[in-house]
This record gives sequence, structure tokens and C-alpha cells, in this order.
Amino acid sequence: MAELAGKVVVITGGGQGIGAATASALSRLGAKVVIGDLDVVRAEKTAGELGADALPLDVTDIRGFTEFLDEVERRHGRIDVLINNAGIMPLGELEAETDAMTRRQLEINLHAVIHGTREAVKRMRPRRSGHIVNIASFAGKAGFPGAATYCATKHAVVGLSEAVHLELHGSGVHVSCVMPAIVRTELASGLGEAKLFKSSRPEDVADAIVSTLRKPRFDVYVPRSVGTMGKLTRLLPRRFGEALSRALKADRLLASAAHSPARAAYEARAADSAPGTAAE
Repeated sequence: MAELAGKVVVITGGGQGIGAATASALSRLGAKVVIGDLDVVRAEKTAGELGADALPLDVTDIRGFTEFLDEVERRHGRIDVLINNAGIMPLGELEAETDAMTRRQLEINLHAVIHGTREAVKRMRPRRSGHIVNIASFAGKAGFPGAATYCATKHAVVGLSEAVHLELHGSGVHVSCVMPAIVRTELASGLGEAKLFKSSRPEDVADAIVSTLRKPRFDVYVPRSVGTMGKLTRLLPRRFGEALSRALKADRLLASAAHSPARAAYEARAADSAPGTAAE
């Protein structure tokens, strides 16, 4: 089982939510955590509470992302773990989504993950050690009405991670893909509870990430029951799988929250703020 004390861990979008919970869990285990976030004030507050480092990072600025990783290496000598966590989830029907919002999701949720993964491979493969953790979603394994582009980006993150995992076989560098269901962060504002499995806390996802860093595995579902559910539904003919989804009201889980007043603040921040400010 891998020892995490002294490991240099970089977390994008680590100022709050899953990123902050993961930073906290790893800091307690003695890891040297570096939080990258566009919201520098929030990131510095989180880092200050944990004894971690915080650096400004807009994941959509590809050159800036590379320079951010360079700076981490200048300060700490290496990067042992990169957790690509930054992401946004605006909700609504595809026909009502603006092209600007589509592009923003592609930039933050997908292009930034591709770039971060590529840069990590370049730095880790020569050392024959390292771990890349990409935060996807259970929405990367199924389509949910009300979040078509989000689902598309997360499907792509799963596919990217699977391909790079195979490319790195035998290299000493590990890739894990974390696929949570509903996690009670700001991103999930206004969402109800799903049937058959409870929503998770950011700390639950953090615990799963710590577990896979200690004992690497590719598929990381949170909670684990959603992985089992996904496997079962994929065995069913499509019409039965869709009928089951409707019976469990999973087909309305995201769509019904799209116009929830409880979600207004998050949607405004995702739509109007500079790219990269929202995190999982």
C-alpha cells in the first residue's frame, strides 16, 4: 500500500467542495498539497487552514496551466499526484443552452483535463512513477436529461482516462477515474435525492480518492453501489433500462432542478464568472 506522507499532490479547483475535502484528507496524512484555483482568496483560505500551498490557476488558460505546474515543480521538485477536479455543471435543456456555455463546459470539464493529464504524463513517465486522478461523474457512464453537454464532457473524461490508462500500462504511472453520483456541494444545489442510493458528502469522495492513491485502481465509484447499478442496467435491453430509469425518476433528477431557486446562485456563477471559477 502506497505511503502518502511527503507526496506532492496538486488539486485543480481545490478551494472548495470535493477539492477542498480531498486537500484536507491528504494534508492530514502528511502529503504536500498544492491547491490551484481561480478564486485565489478562497484557495488561500483553504490552504491556510490546512498548511497547504495555494496558487492562482485558470484551467482554461493552457499556457498558464503549464506554468502553474512548472511553479509547483520549482517549489517542491516534482509532482507525484495530479487531481483534475475543476468542473462546472449548468443545467437545462440542450436547445436552451448558449454556445458560450457549451464552450465553457468543454474548456473547463474536458480540454483542461486533457491538458492536465498530458502534462502530468510528460512529467511522471520519465520518473516511472506518479498517479493521475480525473474526476468524472456517473454522468460519464449514462445520459441524464437536463445536462446533455455536461454528460458529454464526463463521457469524454472517462474515455480519455481509459485510453491513457492503457497507454501507460507498465510505465509505473497510474490513472484513476472517479465517478461520483450526487455529491452535496454547491454544484448539486437544488437536486433531490435519488432512489436506491444516497447522495454523498465531499468527504466520501475524498476518502475514495485517498483509497485509490494508496491502492491504485481505475474505476472509482462513489458510492460503490452506483457502479453495480450501472453494470446491471447496461445488461438490460435499452427500453427496459429506460423504463427502470423513469420508474426511479432518475430521468428527472437533473432536469427538475434546472430552474430551482435554490440553484440560482450557482447557475449565475457558472454562467457569468470567468472560466474555471467553479469546482466540483
